[in-house]
Amino acid sequence: MAMSIASIEGKRTLNFIDGAMRPPKSGRYLPSFDPTNGEPWYEAADSDAGDVDEAVAAAKRAFLSPDWRRMTQTQRGKLVAKLADLVGAHAAAIGAMETRDNGKLLKEMVAQVSYTPETFRYFAGMADKIQGDTIPINKLDMFNFTLREPIGVVGIIVPWNSPMYLIAGNCAPNLAIGNTVVLKPSEHTSASALAFAELVIEAGFPKGVVNVVTGYGSGAGDALTRHPDIAKIAFTGGTETGKKVAANAASHLAPCNMELGGKSPHIVFDDADLDRAANGIVAGIFAAAGQSCVAGSRVFVHKRAFDEVVHKVIERGRAVRIGHPTDEDTQLGPLALKAQLDKVQRYVGYAVEDGAKCVLGGRQPQNAALARGWYFEPTLFVNVHNDMRLCRDEIFGPVAGVMAFEDEADLMRQANDTVYGLAAGIWTRDIDRAMRFARDVDAGLVWINCYRTAAYTSPSGGFKSSGYGKHNGFEAIREYTRLKNVMIDYSGVTHDPFVMRMKS
Repeated sequence: MAMSIASIEGKRTLNFIDGAMRPPKSGRYLPSFDPTNGEPWYEAADSDAGDVDEAVAAAKRAFLSPDWRRMTQTQRGKLVAKLADLVGAHAAAIGAMETRDNGKLLKEMVAQVSYTPETFRYFAGMADKIQGDTIPINKLDMFNFTLREPIGVVGIIVPWNSPMYLIAGNCAPNLAIGNTVVLKPSEHTSASALAFAELVIEAGFPKGVVNVVTGYGSGAGDALTRHPDIAKIAFTGGTETGKKVAANAASHLAPCNMELGGKSPHIVFDDADLDRAANGIVAGIFAAAGQSCVAGSRVFVHKRAFDEVVHKVIERGRAVRIGHPTDEDTQLGPLALKAQLDKVQRYVGYAVEDGAKCVLGGRQPQNAALARGWYFEPTLFVNVHNDMRLCRDEIFGPVAGVMAFEDEADLMRQANDTVYGLAAGIWTRDIDRAMRFARDVDAGLVWINCYRTAAYTSPSGGFKSSGYGKHNGFEAIREYTRLKNVMIDYSGVTHDPFVMRMKS
């Protein structure tokens, strides 16, 4: 892999189309900023519809080419497994690029990228296990079965918070199935997607199977989601953008797989291990500076445990080490974008206006060494109710509101009183209560006595305005294949051509 921080710093990156790096047709480039100092550190191609047309055409040719289409499922699995090895070998370099691009902790980004080979290996092993069913029908002289087939060119759009992790989750099943891909990373984090593209070629995939176009959502993203040769869109990002993506895809009846925003309830009962629960709250909202779709930003604590839990979270929050994301001791790095910092500050202001009381943080750190970066302290509010803007809108920052509850039925009403339904967590030693909660909460992912835990073998995806469709597990195979029914008549009998054959 030729790409590294040293190889792209101060330079311009290109699109990856049909197995080669190509400059954008417009000749325009966009800056990627280092969140630790607010300075641009490289420029990525600002692609438009012409670049997207080329990428989709390359992906379509690859999909129809015998080099890919007639490859056996086992052969495809071996290619995906080789790609897993290459990603693992370059995890440190890719993780460093992502930290420079989005400001998340180096140790977390490297850990995420180091984990992604397991995703590729999981789907590599599944490649030759994608099968249909033999289905009995009421006609003894017919053989009836189903086939699962690749669907074609898949457009994949990933956000800036965990690029390679989400690239793996979306690309691995599609490559194992036999689809081809046009990938558009966030305009803020292009480097890792381009490094990944180089590894695809090194692994031996035919040219055009994976293509990467960089640029703004309003340009490259809009063109990709509207393109008539895109069979399906996989989008991870904000709910409002997701609605636009779905509308674009609907113009040519392309289905979507959407993982969108969240405002997840994180619940602590008084019978829980309160130390573990407080640690879980910190993990749910302060880790990754709260820049996670599943962030546990609405915290509900039973009134008998409220003061103790709030005290524990404040203590842990005050001890959080804010600093440069490459420093081993740092626990909280900067927000990824200046616009994100502005949004967090705005919502902290809204919370105060609405009557909430800030008991932790609420400002940028008073540290001259961090002044140029987009840092924000872990922030906690009390005197909160579920109708406040703090609790209604996804902030995507290290900010949570804590509410007391007593009645379990009212708690469930409040937990579900949101347009979102991505994730939820509960801390309790009562297994009956935990199972009731898991049954009744409107969330696609439920954690019990844990939070922010990932598994590539388990399906994930939201309800309501948090999206639809599933990532990971065998459900991802269903998402990116089409099901074909085949009937074979071996009776040798000529039937009445004017009457549909309904009986044996």
